[in-house]
Formats: sequence, C-alpha cells, structure tokens
Amino acid sequence: MPSLSATDRARLPDSAFAYIDSQGRRRLPINDVSHVRNALARFDQVDFEDDVARERARERLLRAAKKHGIVPLGFFDGQLRKARGANVRSLPRGTVTFLLTDMEGSTRLLERLGDDYTALLRDVRTTIRASVRESSGYEVDARADEFFAVFRRATHALEAAVAIQRALRDKTWPQKADVRVRIGMHTGRPTLTETGYVGIAVNIAARVCYASHGGQILLSSAAHDAFNERLAEGIAFRSLGRYSLHGLAEPEALFQVNAVGLITKFPRPRTIGPLRSRADVT
Repeated sequence: MPSLSATDRARLPDSAFAYIDSQGRRRLPINDVSHVRNALARFDQVDFEDDVARERARERLLRAAKKHGIVPLGFFDGQLRKARGANVRSLPRGTVTFLLTDMEGSTRLLERLGDDYTALLRDVRTTIRASVRESSGYEVDARADEFFAVFRRATHALEAAVAIQRALRDKTWPQKADVRVRIGMHTGRPTLTETGYVGIAVNIAARVCYASHGGQILLSSAAHDAFNERLAEGIAFRSLGRYSLHGLAEPEALFQVNAVGLITKFPRPRTIGPLRSRADVT
C-alpha cells in the first residue's frame, strides 16, 4: 500500500477520497496514481452504508482512474465475475415468482433531463432494489432502466411491487419529471444455470412487464393463481381478460393489482391481441 502518514492524510481534502461515511471517516485515498490503483484493488473490501454510497464511491474512483490515465479493466472484470457468481449461487430454485420493472418513457426523460438523467436512474434503481430486499427478494439483473428480481413467495413479490410504486410516487424528481415504471409478475419453474434463469417463465414475465403501463402492476394467470392466502388490506386483483402477448403461442390472462394510493385506471395492455373477456375479482 502506498505510504500516507496520518498527518499527510489529514491534510488531504475530502475530494481526495473515494468514500466518506456518515461519521466522517475517509477511506480509499485517490490523490495520486499509486493510491488510485490501491483503491481499485481494495474496493470490494470496503463496507458501504448503502447502495447509493457504494455507487457514488465507484463513480468517484473511476473518475480518478480516468484522470490519471488508468484503464481499470481488472476492476470491471472482477466486479462482474464476483457479482454474477455470488448472485447465481444465492438465487432460489424450484417454483419462484419473477418481478420485472421497466421505466416508461426513458428515452424522453433522457432527452429532457440531460446530465440529470443519470442521477435519476440511479435513484430509481436504488428505490427498487431497497423494496426488493425488504420483501425478501433477490436481484437477478439490472440493465439500463430495467430491473429483474425473483422471490420464493408470490406474496413477497406483490409486497415489493406495491412498495416500489408507492415509493416512486412519493418522490420529487429533477425538473418535476413524471417518473413511472411498469411492473410485471409471473410464477413458474425456470431452470437456473451458471449464467442465470432460462426458460419460458422468464419470457412470460418479460412479456407481462412489457404489456403494462407506467405505474401499473400486472400479473400473469400463474402469478395470480399462486396466491392462496388473503391479500393485505387495501389490495385487490382486477381481471383484464386474455391477451395475445408478443412471442407467446397462447393468449395469457392478465390481472391488474389495485392498491390504495396507486393509479387504477390505465389504457388497455400493450399487446398484439384483442381483449377476450373482462371481469373484476378480489
């Protein structure tokens, strides 16, 4: 580790460190080339207070690497291998419930917000990730404005979905942007491989998510049938009928989650097939 005495450390500004915790402790010095290389190597050994702090430190460290002309290929590869390997080993097997989210109008938001979009996307992802974890879920993947999670129990997935929509509804966004995510849920028995889940269950979950609108939570028929216990107070299911979804041979029955405080009126699902039947159930 590069030499840095306590006196020299105290003289450095906060900007010379990748991470400063809530108690003012400064970690991972990045004031010169040697310290940046050391910080890259030690990043995974640091305990961060939350995902926001971790991502902020990561961005600061990568900016420092760019400043000093360091190409952190090993850092990127190590991060990906560690995340993928640990993640897959911890994922549940057997019958599970998938939850997929997708931000509505993300391209328009990017064009409107410019540099503010990156922070907004990070805030949305942090909010979703927190709701998933608090409901005993597992993060499978997060790419661009999409998020993929899995749950052992359908009730926990529903708790997370409602929590996500309520949390995003209550936030104040840059430039008064209207931020909404689509949420789709499906229950099935996928195959878990070294690279993640595969099988028709994943495809159905993705199609159900695609069919939804911003602020809406849609369930497949299998996800709806997985609920064999009483729903929480203020939550009900509304049958929307059967629709032909992109890439699926058979029409799929879709159910909307109605919850206190959330939007309940939406256009018809974004599908390729006509409405077959309609009824309201709880």
